[in-house]
Formats: sequence, C-alpha cells, structure tokens
Amino acid sequence: MLKIETDIEVRYYETDQMGVVHHSNYIRYFETARTLSMKKAGIPYDEMEKQGIVMPIISVSCAYKRPALFGDIIRVSTILEKLPAVKIEFKYEVHNAQGVLLATGSTILAFANKDTLRPIRAPQYLLDILGPYFNL
Repeated sequence: MLKIETDIEVRYYETDQMGVVHHSNYIRYFETARTLSMKKAGIPYDEMEKQGIVMPIISVSCAYKRPALFGDIIRVSTILEKLPAVKIEFKYEVHNAQGVLLATGSTILAFANKDTLRPIRAPQYLLDILGPYFNL
C-alpha cells in the first residue's frame, strides 16, 4: 500500500459566507493531493504526458463528515491499495489539524493514449516504481 500525505491551507475563496468550504473544493483537494503524491512517488504527470500517456477521471466520490473552515490546514492522505492495470483507484482521507476526519473519497482514472484517448495498460515504469510499496 502507498500512502502519501499533503497539507493544504483552506483559502477564503473556497468557502461560503459562513467560512465553510464549498463541497466542490474537496474534489480539487483530491486532485492536488493526487498529483503531488504521484510526483513524490517518482511519477510526475508531466513526464507521463511527455510519453504519450494521459489519465482521465472516470469516477469520483466524496463523503462529507465535518466541515473544513477558512484558514484550516487540512491533511489529505492519498492512498493506493493495489497496483493498477488499465485503471488506477486512489482513496482519500481529509483531516483537519486536530485529526478530525472531514471527508473520505475516491477517484478512478484510466490510462489512455494521449493522441487517441483509447485505453492502455499501466506503463511498466509506473509498475516498477510502485512495486516496492506492494512488496513486489
């Protein structure tokens, strides 16, 4: 299993009049954490795209538990529980600085050829990088 944590400060424009984060921003937090996590793991998105691989989102879900507030520093845990094949699923947990669980979610992305957008298998170099996290 791979788990990488990313801290994000809640900005004013992400909130409503009550200072509560608008629900749509959690999906943005997931994307920020996912792209930074991939980079930390040694798989930057821009490098994959240079090799002709894109990863479109095919599913997203979010369950809201407690509100994040303006000024909070939230910690988004990005979790990969299994090696990808044609799809890759990331799970997320969002906590505030006090450790309170604010939201959980997941995204499923497909690997696709950048030019044709046709599905492809996960590239071998990605599997080689991720393998040690799964004792392979």
